[in-house]
Amino acid sequence: MKKYYFDHAATTPMHPDVAAAMLEVMTGPASNPSSMHAFGREAKQKVNKARDLIAAALGCKPSELIFTSGGTESDNAAIIGAAAAMKKQGKTHIITSSAEHHAVIHTCEALAEAGYEVTYLPVDHTGRVSIEELAAAIKPHTGLISIMHGNNEVGTLQPIEEIGGIARANGVLFHVDAVQSFGTIPYRLSELPVDLMSFSAHKINGPQGVGALYLANGTPFEPIAHGGSQERKRRAGTENVAGITGFAKAVEICVNNRENKKLSLSKLRTEWLDKLKAALSGANGTEIVVNGNAEHRLPNIANISFIGIDTETMLMNLDMAGIAASSGSACTSGSLERSHVLKAMNLSEERLNSAVRFSFGLGNTVEELEDAARTIATIVERIRTNQ
Repeated sequence: MKKYYFDHAATTPMHPDVAAAMLEVMTGPASNPSSMHAFGREAKQKVNKARDLIAAALGCKPSELIFTSGGTESDNAAIIGAAAAMKKQGKTHIITSSAEHHAVIHTCEALAEAGYEVTYLPVDHTGRVSIEELAAAIKPHTGLISIMHGNNEVGTLQPIEEIGGIARANGVLFHVDAVQSFGTIPYRLSELPVDLMSFSAHKINGPQGVGALYLANGTPFEPIAHGGSQERKRRAGTENVAGITGFAKAVEICVNNRENKKLSLSKLRTEWLDKLKAALSGANGTEIVVNGNAEHRLPNIANISFIGIDTETMLMNLDMAGIAASSGSACTSGSLERSHVLKAMNLSEERLNSAVRFSFGLGNTVEELEDAARTIATIVERIRTNQ
C-alpha cells in the first residue's frame, strides 16, 4: 500500500544533509561545550558557528539567540520569563489570542492561576485578531502581548508588525510564536517591533528536540531553568551540540531555497484543492470548505471541512488508506476534543465537526496528490453510502 505524508505542520522529515551533519557530531569525540579542554572548545565552536548562521538568517545578533529544546520550551520561557520580569515593574496583565498554540494558551492559564490577569482576544471567522480590539485591551499594567505569526491549524497569518507597533507605543513587550512560519516567511528581526520570538527545528526539516528563542538585547527576562551558566545564564543545561548543528544546517538549506520552497508549497496546496474538488464532484455532491484566511496565510496548510462527514471517521479511513493528515494540532491528536482554533473562529458545527488539516512539504509531489485525491473520493463515497 502506498503511503502519503500530508502532516508536515505536525513535523517534517529530516533533510538528508541535516542527518549527515548531526551524524558527524554524534560519531565524533565526546565533548561538552562548557569544558575548558580542547574537546570542549571544539564543541563550543560548533555551537557558536550554528548560532552565527541562524542569527544571520534571522537578521539578529548571535547574542540574542537562546537555544532550547524546541518550540514549547521557547514559548514557555518567553512568556514566563518576560511576565516575571515585567511583574517587578508592577505589570501583571498579559494579552494573547484564543487561537494560539497550546504551548502559549496553557502557559497563560498557568500564569492566571498564579495571579496574573490574562485577556484572550477573539479572532474572526478566518482566524485573524482585530488590531482595534487588541489596542483597546491594553491596560496601564499590561506587560506582555503574545500572538503567533502563522497558525498551525489553519495557516492564518497575523499582522505582527502592526501589533508590535502598538506594543512598542504602549511600553509592552511583544512575543511571537513563529514556529510554523519560520520555514517560509523571511525575518529581519532587527527591523521588527518584536522583543521575543520562538522557533523550532523540526518544522523546517531539522531534528526534533531543539529550538531557539530570540530575546532582543535589553528585553526584561527572568530565566526559567537554573543550573549552569550556559546561554549567557538565560537557559541552564548542557547544549545539544548535534541537534544545534542540525538546526543550523536546516536553516542554511531553508534560507538558500526559501523562495523556491514557498512557490512549490503554494503550488502543492493549490493543486490539492483543485484535484480534491474535481475528485469529489461526483461523490454524492460532497461539499468541502477551506477554513482560514484566503489572503493572509501560510503556503502549505489546507484545513478543509468535509461537510457531513465526521472528522474522526474521516481520519480513521485516511489512516487505513495510508494517508497521514490531522484534525489540527499534533498535541491534541488522538483526542475527541474539537479544535479550539476552529471553535475560536466561531465556525458552524458542520464545519467544526468535519475539519481535516492537510499540510505539505519535502517529498510531496503533484502526482501523489492526484492519487490521494482519488482515494479520498472513494472514501467519501463509502462513508456516504454507509451513513
